[in-house]
Amino acid sequence: MWCTSCALAVEGSLKRSAGVRDVSVHYPSATLCISGTPAAIQLSGLASKVKRLGYRLTELEPVGDAHARLEEESRYLTLRLMVGSLFGMWTMLASVLIYASALPNEQVEQVVAWVSGAFSLPVVLFAGVPFYRAGWRTLLAKRPGMDVLVSLGVFGAVLVSLGLLWRGSSEVYFDTAVMLIVLLLVGRLVETLCRHRGLKALDVLTLPNANISVYQHEHWVMVPADEVAAGMRVELAPGELIALDGTLEAPGWIDTASLTGESLPRHFHTGQKVYAGCRYLGAAPLVMQVSAGVGKRRLDRLCDEMRRYQAKKGELQKLADRFAAWLSPLALVLALLTLPAALLFGTGWEEAFVRALSVLVVACPCAVGLAVPLASLAGSGQAMQQGIALRDPAALETLARIRSVALDKTGTLTTGNHSVLHWQAREGVDKHTVQRKLSAAVVGSEHPLAHALTHWSDNQHDQHPEQNPDQNIEVNESPGEGRRVQLNSGEWLTLGSANWLTRQQIALPFQAEDPALTFASQVMLADEAGWLATFYLADQPVEDAAPSMKRLLASGYVVVMISGDRQGAVSWLGEQIGLAREACYAQRSPEAKARLLQALPSPTLYVGDGLNDTLSLAAADVGIAPLGASEAAREGASAQLMTPGMGGVVQLLSIAKRTRRIMVQNLFFSALYNTLALGLVAVMAIPPLVAVLAMAASSLSVTLNAARLAWAEPEENDQRVPE
Repeated sequence: MWCTSCALAVEGSLKRSAGVRDVSVHYPSATLCISGTPAAIQLSGLASKVKRLGYRLTELEPVGDAHARLEEESRYLTLRLMVGSLFGMWTMLASVLIYASALPNEQVEQVVAWVSGAFSLPVVLFAGVPFYRAGWRTLLAKRPGMDVLVSLGVFGAVLVSLGLLWRGSSEVYFDTAVMLIVLLLVGRLVETLCRHRGLKALDVLTLPNANISVYQHEHWVMVPADEVAAGMRVELAPGELIALDGTLEAPGWIDTASLTGESLPRHFHTGQKVYAGCRYLGAAPLVMQVSAGVGKRRLDRLCDEMRRYQAKKGELQKLADRFAAWLSPLALVLALLTLPAALLFGTGWEEAFVRALSVLVVACPCAVGLAVPLASLAGSGQAMQQGIALRDPAALETLARIRSVALDKTGTLTTGNHSVLHWQAREGVDKHTVQRKLSAAVVGSEHPLAHALTHWSDNQHDQHPEQNPDQNIEVNESPGEGRRVQLNSGEWLTLGSANWLTRQQIALPFQAEDPALTFASQVMLADEAGWLATFYLADQPVEDAAPSMKRLLASGYVVVMISGDRQGAVSWLGEQIGLAREACYAQRSPEAKARLLQALPSPTLYVGDGLNDTLSLAAADVGIAPLGASEAAREGASAQLMTPGMGGVVQLLSIAKRTRRIMVQNLFFSALYNTLALGLVAVMAIPPLVAVLAMAASSLSVTLNAARLAWAEPEENDQRVPE
């Protein structure tokens, strides 16, 4: 497509098809989003309709192909711009000599005027061809746009000039036709570069098609990643970038920084799922069973979803499209009326034609068409660069007006990993003994709290389980309740909940309940002498939870935490991150969460990661899924965080407000320009060249204003109160 008029032409043509409910064509990403009956939205049928207009419709192209298309388009524009600039320079020089009366006599001026026309021919007949082609296509679609105005403006300037030359006058307007084409080509080239930059934000979600080691026919062979199917076993070499999603057949250390932004590697267990884009850091090769091949990986789904949703339009974009749709026909009518009106007021034919020509030139609505989509693309790209995948970029407009922010607790505001907050031991037992026995008791346990206990005992005495002289040789486990282990010394240890230890006939001492620890999970350890120690564990808040809450509250948002967890745990977490007790709601069912969310000041934002959050994500005006969210939560959210923590929520709100400001600025000034310019050029004589410069300046200013958003550094803090 050549411009926003092309997008509106395709959109208008498909809207008239039977069975089509909604059509949206996004010019910057060249993407079509259509809904309707299955028969109406078949690619073959849609492609034939689009082909009649002169366009080509295919399946969503890979990011690499989109890069190649934009690079080809850039070369196409550059060639025409070079031709336009080279020959247009001589046309302009000749016109300046005539305007400045720098030539010795009228005969020389007449010759220079013909020379000016000769040099304009390559510009008009070659450099301007894309405008004429697009104008013809939009006429076929019965949606005449700016390219029709540009084409009429160019041909009008040439015809008026030829008529003047035929009459012997040297006051020609070939320079108007040349400048109109050259300046619009400059604007289109800048647009293309901005679109290219916006597309590059998706590069973080694409991986090269490298060769990987696959187990086939009882041998390890090197196979391109795109030929590996789900179910195959692949070998990861130390330091290798993981190219496919899969489950590990052995534990190992994985660097997830490229995918999640975590600064430290994570230790993954056997059977745990890893995603393409991470890097294996082990010392020996590791085998993984592939769960998703190229095209079906998590990164591929995110990339495709983001590009599909880019085609959806927000309210500001729909407003801009409506304005641009009636502006072109209005300009045509106004130009046709200007000619007889000027003649009625006593102006000559020459000036009347010039005024009509100026109306056509100045009314080009390219700035209006670009006002919102370029800003939206730049905002989406900025979010992606900050580790936020927007599945619905139209949500940027809503995010900019958010008043209430509701957050889930477990897995959203907390890491999901417990740590030991406090412990008590039997009198006379030293810390080292407790640590040594606890380390032996938890070895091999898959319970979520076992990792926290292992981490505490290892950190306390700087000893790894495999170095512990007390090794368990027999384990009897009651899933979810506790375990009994026998050490190589013959001693038995019992680890579990207080109720379970009681059922094992282990006497527990009376312990006064500490009000400050009522929220914590309790685990007890006993040896053959009886109760040995009690450990209190809690799910810790994510690292940036407190500063993120501070920034949200300082910006004027209503911030609440809604959880199904116990009141004690919810209140403790709220205190840790700086939320008032009355803003922390506990023991809420999924239905109660949604009802509470709808009672908050709207528009509302909900951040949640679990199956129980899907109803709230749907009830909110905008939903965000944090890193590690369930598949159901990701499907129900408008955006997904690719980095750990809550900082991405604050960044996305800030980016949304900046994006909407740019949208409103672009839309207001472009609409104001077109409205005032049309009125002005109809009532007074404005040289066509001045009209060309004004129109080009308007389009270029909109493009550069959107580029300012794409190239700006993210704001560290945004203290503005939301609208």
